[in-house]
Amino acid sequence: MTSHDMKKAEATYGGFMSTLKWAVPVIAVIVAIVVMLIAD
Repeated sequence: MTSHDMKKAEATYGGFMSTLKWAVPVIAVIVAIVVMLIAD
């Protein structure tokens, strides 16, 4: 890989990790709500 491709890959990975930091807690809250609704 050239250095340009590596920079692009690092940027993509950084964006993915940033999105993941927000997505995981949101999904966990949604799952908790669904579980509470099913439990009733």
